[in-house]
Amino acid sequence: MRKIVIPFIVLSLTFAIACKNETMKSTDAKTPVAAKEPTKLEKHGDVRVDNYFWMRLSDEQKNASDKDAQTQKVVNYLEEENAYYKEVTKHTKPFQEELFEEMKGRIKEDDSSVPYKDNGYFYITSYKVGNQYPIYSRKKGNLEAKEEVLFNVNEMAKDFDYYQLGGLNISNDNKLVVFATDTVSRRQYFLRIKNLETGEIYKDNIENSTGGSVWANDNKTIFYTKKDPVTLRSSSIYRHVLGTPTSEDVEVYHEKDDTFGTYVTKSKSDKYIIIGSYSTISTEARYLDADNPTGEFTIIQPRERDLEYEVSHFGDHFYLLTNKDKALNFKLMKTPVSKTTKENWVDVIPHRDDTLLEGFSIFKDYLVLEERTNGLNRVRIKRWDKKDDYYLPFNEETYAVGVYANPDFDTDIIRYSYNSFTTPSSVIDFNMKDQTKDVKKEQEVLGGKFQKENYISKRVWATARDGKKVAISLVYHKDTDLNNNTPVLQYAYGSYGYTIPDSFSTTRLSLLDRGFVYALAHIRGSEYLGREWYEDGKMLNKKNTFNDFVDCSKYLIDNSYTSPEHLYAMGGSAGGLLMGAIVNMNPELYNGIIASVPFVDVISTMLDDSIPLTTGEYDEWGNPNDKEYYDYIKSYSPYDQITSKDYPNIMVTTGFHDSQVQYWEPAKWVAKLRELKTDNNLLLLDTNMEAGHGGASGRFDALKETAKMYTFFLALEDKLGVVKIKS
Repeated sequence: MRKIVIPFIVLSLTFAIACKNETMKSTDAKTPVAAKEPTKLEKHGDVRVDNYFWMRLSDEQKNASDKDAQTQKVVNYLEEENAYYKEVTKHTKPFQEELFEEMKGRIKEDDSSVPYKDNGYFYITSYKVGNQYPIYSRKKGNLEAKEEVLFNVNEMAKDFDYYQLGGLNISNDNKLVVFATDTVSRRQYFLRIKNLETGEIYKDNIENSTGGSVWANDNKTIFYTKKDPVTLRSSSIYRHVLGTPTSEDVEVYHEKDDTFGTYVTKSKSDKYIIIGSYSTISTEARYLDADNPTGEFTIIQPRERDLEYEVSHFGDHFYLLTNKDKALNFKLMKTPVSKTTKENWVDVIPHRDDTLLEGFSIFKDYLVLEERTNGLNRVRIKRWDKKDDYYLPFNEETYAVGVYANPDFDTDIIRYSYNSFTTPSSVIDFNMKDQTKDVKKEQEVLGGKFQKENYISKRVWATARDGKKVAISLVYHKDTDLNNNTPVLQYAYGSYGYTIPDSFSTTRLSLLDRGFVYALAHIRGSEYLGREWYEDGKMLNKKNTFNDFVDCSKYLIDNSYTSPEHLYAMGGSAGGLLMGAIVNMNPELYNGIIASVPFVDVISTMLDDSIPLTTGEYDEWGNPNDKEYYDYIKSYSPYDQITSKDYPNIMVTTGFHDSQVQYWEPAKWVAKLRELKTDNNLLLLDTNMEAGHGGASGRFDALKETAKMYTFFLALEDKLGVVKIKS
């Protein structure tokens, strides 16, 4: 539910702040005041009074053509907040445009991906000058062949405020493609099928899917995942035969446990269709011969609490990334296809206390492992015949590396990406046999000003209050003086075990070139220092996440990297929860924060299993139907812990159609902050009425949203036009 969207997190990591010398005109603006309508909420004998519970709307109310009185009241409030935001910030609008053009100017608008080969075709994603969306195409056999356009998303999206194309899945005979579309931004996709020979889009139209699907080997049967229409939990796997009514589709699997979700995939070998069931701490998989789509699925290993495994197929075995035998950092095991239960599993790569095994890729002659040691990515290559076993060399102190999907099985070439805070992203083909590499593409930074050697990146280690060492990755321009007057932007996420990479960003250059330091805090709740780092930042240990962030802030202040007058913070989604927690705990440390799509009404949301995806999160936050978890969650829930005191300048963003964090959480949070805060600092709520969790869908529209955030920090740091706020 609160897991952040990866495109948005990349966007968030790049936000920049710029300085401008001329003074901008001040603006008078009347502060919105939300109506107070007390609603009593009782659990475990504890009564909470929520004055803004009325802001919650159902999907039916939001999407109705004729809005009822409550819906109109909520929309009016959100539009009033939007109008206030625009009025307060209108004097910065010219600079927003300037920032947008600056960031856009670094991007190569006419660009394309490195082609990848799959089943005889080279596939390419490209952008044209002025276009918001990609064009997907392919070439048969070689790159000199005629280009075949599969989808021009610019044409498909022209009548929509939001448009997302995904889930592209091509049949084994290369003639058909399943594609998924979302025009509302609630991740409820329509699945359609296109004939790539004739261009015809078939009448088959599957509603309310996750966007995921796989073809059986008959080239006419697809398996796909459906969502519960209310909770949006991925709950069922269906089988559809091309040309038949979707009403006749067969449910081949239903996930009955409402704390689990389900998905369907296909092995790289094309031999098996695999249905996976997952919760935060347990998984289960079942398989079916892809040549027999009407057959019965066979369970690999029945689910057990605290047993996780991820499946790949090679030869006569399934390979499993698993935490079996208390392998906290995971290990790789294998089992015969004919004997798949856990008593038959044997170690391939044993567990290591100091190394997290994050993933693996199987090739005909090689096994490729993705590992993390002391916070840093490593890629290990092993021949099956044991003649070679080595790591790819990386020389920077902080960096990010990722292994691509690599659909080809019988190849000596592995494709991976590499970048760092100071090194633009590269796509590299590495020959595992002769250990040579071919840089297929290096990200171009246009504008003629970027030089890698002008920037410094390093890691420092802050000591948290319980003695744990927390890494902070830093990047700044070489001419930036580090002192109490240096502006620092501190970012973190800290949930679901997701580790934010130390990656390059062209837009962040606008921050660095104007004297800002960017600080990425690798707090508990991620897996930066292994699985234990995650376990120590969830459930009844969740406050370690917040304490780590605050202690990193204090480290930066105490070591004269900055001061409270120049320290800024940002987080999104579950990172928005982090922002809500730290401003309740230590508001005096920060001059300003941005909380994007923030999960801030934790106790109420986790008590309501009708809200999308709540039940699947009990093992991340705890189930507050249990009093122990209720008391603990309430003790940090940002909405519940607001008190009458001074808060820093705050900007909050949300999307009206967000299915991950419902819009009413940040809206209620802002209303309550307005009611209780005792300062005259800025408090802004910006609601995208057309989008959801990931914000705008077009690449330029997304940059404009980013420019809004940059400008918020800019106005605070450079004192552009102090705004008078009327009570």
